Formats: sequence, structure tokens, C-alpha cells
Amino acid sequence: MYKAQYITKIEAVDGLSADEKVALKRVTDVFPFRANEYYLSLIDWSDPNDPIRKIVIPQESELKVWGKIDASNESNYTVVPGCEHKYADTAILLSNHVCGCFCRFCFRKRLFIKGAKEVPADLSMGLEYIRKHKEINNVLITGGDGLLLSTGKLEKIIKALCEMDHVRIIRIGSKILAFNPFRVLNDPDLPKMLGKYSGPKRQIYVMTHFNHPKEITPRSVEAIEILKKHGIVLANQTPLLKGINDDPDTLGKLFNELSFHGVPPYYVFINRPVIGNREFSLSLKEAYEIFEEARNRCSGLGKRARLAMSHETGKVELLAVKDDDLILRYQRFVKTSDKGRIFSIKASNDVYWLDEQLNPLHFEDAL
Repeated sequence: MYKAQYITKIEAVDGLSADEKVALKRVTDVFPFRANEYYLSLIDWSDPNDPIRKIVIPQESELKVWGKIDASNESNYTVVPGCEHKYADTAILLSNHVCGCFCRFCFRKRLFIKGAKEVPADLSMGLEYIRKHKEINNVLITGGDGLLLSTGKLEKIIKALCEMDHVRIIRIGSKILAFNPFRVLNDPDLPKMLGKYSGPKRQIYVMTHFNHPKEITPRSVEAIEILKKHGIVLANQTPLLKGINDDPDTLGKLFNELSFHGVPPYYVFINRPVIGNREFSLSLKEAYEIFEEARNRCSGLGKRARLAMSHETGKVELLAVKDDDLILRYQRFVKTSDKGRIFSIKASNDVYWLDEQLNPLHFEDAL
């Protein structure tokens, strides 16, 4: 039975030169590094632009001053430690502060930096909050990675949620099928446990995070099939990332490959303007054009993704570019006045986020 070993020191990555290790140590002192042997084996080390490398290996450009630590102001919606309640029918449980690897573009990298205390060891306060709020019918277990919890600990959370009649959907946010599918392949109790709680009354979803077709390996497909056989519904979400999946052919292939394996595309997110993320960011206009070209390469099932910003004020979908305007719509909203609201902003090549029309994000080299 193969077990992928985890690596948390950049100096231990064999594919990097000695000079690269010294330079990148400065980055990992600020934004931690975590990977595993399986995922690193997918990298073509002769290609400096390899997409897997860009996803997981630090870049010196992460130290450029740009963006915020919490670009969507999730802290404003944290109702008790480890529980967010932004939309009336949905709650988020931050279940841990670990992932199979650390994506360099992670919008919650604040959870992984030294001294972070946002994720509690005990989620009982969050579960009690959800129990009392009957309007919540949908709970997302995330973090970190929900599937990196031990099977026993994850079951305790799911069992508690299943005892609440008003909770009808339990989603688990996870990139583990891309990062380390052996989490599923080596633990038959995990899919069996998930299947036990998924049925006509309540559905368990695993929200996968495949960012590039190269991540969809035979082992990942095997793990996908196991979860499906146990009655788990899967859907994929990914940010649109400069240098990783910003080519329409690549993004279209990702949509198609996922749909071929029964994992429909769900959301494609605008990369949030979080510190360290400048190199991965595209303007809203560029993102829309790439997204639409990618969809044109797909069949109907591959076209189901929506391009959206997870903004402080709601989920804002990018609908169209008309002349010099970008047309947007609130798909999810915090304020009732934004319900379904359609509006436009200038489709400028230097606008990366909704707020920039009023408060442009300035960045400078801090190296």
C-alpha cells in the first residue's frame, strides 16, 4: 500500500537547485510550504512553467505587496469560532488548518501562517449555532481540507449535522483527490462512512478542487469512482489562475475531463486579491474572455460552470462583456437589496476585483 510522505521544508524538495532553495526559504518563512511525494511527482522539473509546480512550489513574487490577508472579509461573517454564516441558508465550518499541499494562491492562507488561531480544536460551538438556526439547510465542511480529518473525527461532525432535521446538504470542500488520492484509496472506511450518511433525506457532496487537467491522474479517477459508488455527489470548483489554467484549451479540457468522469464543473472563481497572489491574478475582462472561450470548447455538461467573484457582499457572477462594460449579477447576496441585482462596471484591463472601481489595488515590489 503506497502512502505519500508529506514534505514541509522547501530544502527537502529534490527538484529544486541549491540557489532556488535558499531564495524560496525567504518566502516559506512568511507563507508556509507543504506538499507530498505523490503530488511533486507530477511536476516536470525541466519546465519552469509546469502548472503543478506553479500550484505548489513557492515563488519569490509572493513577497510583493498586493492585496489583503482576508480579501472577502470572512471575519465579518464569523459568528462563533470556526463557523461562518454569510448567506441565510448556508453555514461554513472551518474544520482544520491543514491541506494535502498548500496552494500558493490560497485565499485562506491566513489559516496557515505562524500564530494563526482561527480554527478551533473543538467545533461544538459552531454545531450548536447551526442547531439553533433552522434556516440553515446547507453546511460546508472546509478549512483547510475537510477530508484530511481522521475518518472518526469527520464522522462525529457529520453525525451531529445529520441529527439536525433542517440540514439537508452537507458539503465537504477538498482538494485531496488531486493532492493525494491515497487518502481515499487507502482508507475504505472513509467512503463507506460518507455513504452511510448520504441518502434520500440528506445528501453528502464532495466539492473537488481540480485546477488543471494534469491533476486528473488514474489514481484520482479511481478515487472519484470509489466515492461515486458509495453515493457521494461530486462537483468541481477552481479559481481562474494566470499561468496555470488561463488558456482556453486548458480550461476547456479541464471542464470536459471532469464531466467525462461524472464531476460537473460548478464554480470558476476570480482569484481573490489576497496577499501573495498577484502573479496568479487576471483582470475581470481577461477572465471573462478566457472563460467564455473555454466553454465554447465544451459539450453541454461541460458548460455548467459559472464564473463568479466570492465578494464580501455576495457571489457576483460575470455575465457578459458589452462594448466597454462588464455585466454582472448577484447570484448570492448578503443585503436583500442586492437580490438578483444586475449592474455593470467598466471592462478595464486593470480591474481585478469589484472594489477596484473605487479603491484600486496598488502593488509594489517588496523584495
